[in-house]
Amino acid sequence: MDAFTSFFDSQSSSRNRWGYDTLKNFRQISPVVQNHLKQVYLTLCCAVIASAVGAYLHILWNIGGFLTTVACMGSMIWLLSTPTFEEKKRVALLMAASLFEGASIGPLIELAIDIDPSLIFGAFVGTSLAFACFSAASLVARRREYLYLGGLLSSGLSILMWLHFASSIFGGSIALFKFELYFGLLVFVGYIVVDTQEIVERAHLGDLDYVKHALTLFTDFAAIFVRILIIMLKNSNERKERKKKRRD
Repeated sequence: MDAFTSFFDSQSSSRNRWGYDTLKNFRQISPVVQNHLKQVYLTLCCAVIASAVGAYLHILWNIGGFLTTVACMGSMIWLLSTPTFEEKKRVALLMAASLFEGASIGPLIELAIDIDPSLIFGAFVGTSLAFACFSAASLVARRREYLYLGGLLSSGLSILMWLHFASSIFGGSIALFKFELYFGLLVFVGYIVVDTQEIVERAHLGDLDYVKHALTLFTDFAAIFVRILIIMLKNSNERKERKKKRRD
């Protein structure tokens, strides 16, 4: 009983200490790691821009598809197998992988443009806000506080893979599609927190490979963007169908 009392007392005291100063509390992150995080997020922004260029190239020349997906995976594997001292080559491979990823999701973006172009902006803003909020939450939290979630998220990701495999063989349903969509969004939002804390911890241990770390966060960003855009497209179609029924 005393253990439970001390736990709730500590939780209440931590809530009382919460404030604006907590948001600026990066004392657990050394200056070297802070500079590393700046490099990571700057590289991530460049990767997102390259992905947007890839999506635009698909709209112009219809290049997105299976080949760009394979090229994206090949660029990622090539990047991870390249030594860290070849910095320019690894950055170029990251930009290439991002461009191919943008071209791969180009058909989805083209569909959103045909339905409602504002959905793309809304999905990007929603993804950016979610990414910024959960990254900030993981940075101001205690070191290694959320790393235990990695095992749970890996299990959730494996569940998604098996469900997708089963639906491709036996056929899917609308309920299963919605579950994969929302559960996948939850999993990758959790990966933002875990991956950010893992990057910080690896940087404290001397792993300052900002290109690989930016690639990790970019895959999370792209996965969340795709799912948010699909959700917005589905909701937009449902609203249009309801309007048609009311007119009829």
